[in-house]
Order: sequence, then C-alpha cells, then structure tokens
Amino acid sequence: MAQREVDAGALWQRFAARFSKRDLLEGAIVAVAFLLYFGVRGAVIDRPEAAYWHALDIIKAQRTLGFFWEDDLNAWVKDRWFWAQALNLSYFYLHFPLIIVFGIWLYYFRREKYTLTRDAFLASGAIALVVYWLYPVAPPRMLPELAQQFDPNAPSYVYSFVDTLHEKLGYAYDTQSTRAFVNPYAAMPSLHFGWDLLLGLGIIWACWPAGKGPASETHLRSVSTWVLLWTAVGIGVALPTLQVFAITMTANHFLLDAAAGGIVALLGIGVAVTLQRWGYPLARESLRRLPLPGGRRLLVPADAMPERARAARWR
Repeated sequence: MAQREVDAGALWQRFAARFSKRDLLEGAIVAVAFLLYFGVRGAVIDRPEAAYWHALDIIKAQRTLGFFWEDDLNAWVKDRWFWAQALNLSYFYLHFPLIIVFGIWLYYFRREKYTLTRDAFLASGAIALVVYWLYPVAPPRMLPELAQQFDPNAPSYVYSFVDTLHEKLGYAYDTQSTRAFVNPYAAMPSLHFGWDLLLGLGIIWACWPAGKGPASETHLRSVSTWVLLWTAVGIGVALPTLQVFAITMTANHFLLDAAAGGIVALLGIGVAVTLQRWGYPLARESLRRLPLPGGRRLLVPADAMPERARAARWR
C-alpha cells in the first residue's frame, strides 16, 4: 500500500513538473468559470409558461419580418436520416469539444492571443446568463409539449417540431445525468452560434500573420502562410454558418436566437478588449504594490505583460 502511494506521488510530481504555476492557475480559472456558467444556467428557476409565450413572441416577430422558416427546415430534415445525423453531430461536436481543443492549442502555441479570446468567451457567457434569467425562451423542440399544457388553441405549426437529437442520436437534454447543468429554457441568445462565431474568429485571428512592413509582406507571400491563412478563413466562416443550420433544423433554436447569440459574442469581444487595454494594466499596476513575490507574474495573463517581461518569463 505504501509503495503504491509512493508511485502515485512520483507520477503526480512528474505530471505537475510539466506545467508551470501559471498553467495550473489558468486551468483552474477556466474550469471554475465554466462550472459556474453551467451551474448557474441550470439553477435558474424554470418558468415554462413564460418560456412558451416568449417563444411564440419570437415566432410572431419572425413571421412579421418574413423569415419564420424553422418549421419547414425541421420538417425537411426529420425524415432524412443522413442529413439529420450530420446536423446532430455538428450541433453536438462542433461546439464545446472543439472550443476546448482550440483553447488548449491557443494557450500553448499562440499565447499572445489567448487571454483576449478566453475573456471574450467568458464575458459573453456571463451576459447570456443575465438574458436567460430575464427572458426565458423555450426551444422549438419543446413547443409541442408546452402547448399541450398552456395553449389548447396553439397554431398547428407549434406541434410540428421534432427533436432530431433525441430521435436520431438518442441524446436528450433532460437526462438525469445532465439535468443539474441544463436550463431547457435558455434558447435566447444561442451561444451555440455565438461561441462558434467566437471560435471561427479566433481561428482566423490565431493564423493571421503578425508584423508590419516589408518582412511581413515577404512572409505573406510564402505559399505555406497563404494556405494556412485561407484554410483558417474557410474553417472560421464555415463553423458559425454550419451551426446556424444545425441549431434551427434540429429544432433547438430560432433564427433570432442566433442573431442574439452573435450580438452577445460581439459584446464579449468588447469586454475582452476593454480588459486588455485598461483592466489588466490597472491590475498589473495594483499588483506591483503588493508584497507578493511573483504575484504579478502569476495573476496577470502572460500576454498582458510588457513584451520585455514576457520574453523573460518564457526563457
């Protein structure tokens, strides 16, 4: 038993040695932030009747504007197994799993662009939580069930929506294992679209050549740089575009939910830029006055440090 404890301790020391204190702190920040996001999101008091009527308000607004197509899109895909599964997989896997992978890659290979991207995700998530609490909206997939409870005179198109994720993929949001972290009436804004928009912009920005002047122009002319850049642009545009079709055709969101998600994502970028330009410099100045050796280096993002200090940090 003692030998096992020694082996486990040695393995942990070897694992921890691969990461700096900054790495461990960053992992903790992101993990706690997302746990809080999903925890608060799931803890919001459910208001099913309000969420149903708010969803009908969105449908009425879209019909007035001339683009309520979600019922027809869902009707088209629900009987086509291949397309339904393709959209289901896009909805599920081209979102949170991809965000995690990209975040890890960005942290280790594009550190100077990591913090702004991270802050944009976290700020947009915080803004969305406020909206979810103030204005709960039922997704289209839940309207048939809610109409039976609250609206005996509901229009026929309300009953036509089919949850393709549950029907074709066997995935359901209201399972016992996920219920504590899920608010079924958090359709507006759609962070499935908003965060995929941030993901696409982040991929493009991460691959965009840095520098100015003749050296940069020479760099841009290299074939490999152009291939990487335009591949990133293609992926960055495709991800949010595909997600618009995925969220609407699987009956998980309305088009106005996607529009709201895009606005929230842009607000998140604004908050992140504000932190980068004013928030972190003020924090750095405050930390300089604290009698904590290494405190500034640990608590202030590496990419928010002056260039000279950052270079010294990573030697």
